[in-house]
Amino acid sequence: MLTDEQIATMSPAERHDLIRRLVRPVDDLVPSRRWLRRTRELRILLLVVSAAALVPWIVYLAVSLPPRYVAHNWDVTWVGFDVLLLVLMVATAVLGYLRRQMLVLTAFATGVLLVCDAWFDVLTAHGDDQVWSLATALLVELPLAAVLITGSMQILRLVAARLWALDDGAHAWQVQIPLPSDADRAVGRPARVR
Repeated sequence: MLTDEQIATMSPAERHDLIRRLVRPVDDLVPSRRWLRRTRELRILLLVVSAAALVPWIVYLAVSLPPRYVAHNWDVTWVGFDVLLLVLMVATAVLGYLRRQMLVLTAFATGVLLVCDAWFDVLTAHGDDQVWSLATALLVELPLAAVLITGSMQILRLVAARLWALDDGAHAWQVQIPLPSDADRAVGRPARVR
């Protein structure tokens, strides 16, 4: 068994090799290779079909929606949206304080909601509200969204780099989802079939 002192004297390449050899195979974590592949394929198909259906819907809305519309439940809509934003902000703060990786999800979602909030505030404002909406979007919502989204990406990158799943200088979007074949190849053994 390796001691902490022996590990401390290892080079980065040796640690990388050791971690790759000790990584728990994905096959031990998912019901089956077939399930994993099928689930991935179905989710990708769902997104592709949804994106394809969204294109004609966007065109339809662009030509059919009136530029002005009186909305029902306007107050409930915005209060509900802001309550959701508040819940995600508090969750992000708590998860950050507790140093939990779930922070990546809540921080990213909070950042996206802040971008949406800025977008709708600026585009739906009129009169004196336009200046206030633009100022809060540019000075508060969008900068905070940038901090939250880039911060969540930095944490993702840090965790992946610490596990030697990401090379030095690589970006967070280059982190790949481990597949059974990757785990098997990394430890130099033939793939198991269930």
